[in-house]
Amino acid sequence: MAEESPELMTVKETAEYLRIPLPTVYYLVQRGQLPAVQIGGRWRIKRSLLDRDVLRNDQAGQPTVLVVDDDPALQNIFKQFLKKAGFGRIVVGTGAEAIAHADKQRFDMVFLDLQLPDISGDEVYARIKDLHPDLPIVIITGYPDGEILSKILQRGPVTVIKKPIELEQLNRTVKQLGHKGMESAS
Repeated sequence: MAEESPELMTVKETAEYLRIPLPTVYYLVQRGQLPAVQIGGRWRIKRSLLDRDVLRNDQAGQPTVLVVDDDPALQNIFKQFLKKAGFGRIVVGTGAEAIAHADKQRFDMVFLDLQLPDISGDEVYARIKDLHPDLPIVIITGYPDGEILSKILQRGPVTVIKKPIELEQLNRTVKQLGHKGMESAS
């Protein structure tokens, strides 16, 4: 049986515990993305908070976002933004892929286009919400007064981003949902 890790771990112990490289731990600590305290000039990471906040994400410390949109240009904007903002990301172009991923993995956030080539956006929304009721799903649409969106709104309030999408808008949305965005969207 492995020995119980201490409540306050060194950066090195944290790196081993999370199975990520040492420089990554320093980087995450300095960005405020790991629950760390400085004692006598040395960083200590609180294990209980780490277990609660970080290890529920599949990738160590990285919130993971699912983007569902079949527009390659938009997929690109999302990939760039999410990479800069430090998110793990899976970008898919169909509702079927989105549901398959949501079935296998827990995400911190979903960006969902309503106009998909295979399944209508409201159905994808409903299926993902059935799997993960508390998962924030942000709707991306060029038709904010469309019928698909009104079906979704019957289930409760949602965040909607209107196309064309701008990085600053994405940044604000991500921050409103309680995540760190990019330092500055330039």
